[in-house]
Amino acid sequence: MAQTIPPITLPPMNNPQQEGEWLETALHNWLNQEFLPETVNQKIAQRASQIFVRQRLEGENDLGSLVIAIITEMQAFDFSKSFYSEFAIANAVSDLILDSLGYEKCCGN
Repeated sequence: MAQTIPPITLPPMNNPQQEGEWLETALHNWLNQEFLPETVNQKIAQRASQIFVRQRLEGENDLGSLVIAIITEMQAFDFSKSFYSEFAIANAVSDLILDSLGYEKCCGN
């Protein structure tokens, strides 16, 4: 029988501005390293960070729900000048958060 993956609950936000700035910088760096650096990468990182921080301030601490929120809200973003999509951005945010918390992405531990 398959085992369910337990949800990952993030610790409460202590400093929303600092957390948002960290995520924006980390995501922007990831975007620039994954493919060629593009001007639009800064806007993508900024928007994803805004969504993440707002969701957290509204009380959302479940990483899976945060990923879904980023996918949903980033659908309105114009990705026509980018290699990325809302799915790639949400997955990258999840990976960056998991890395910062010491999780191994391959196994969920």
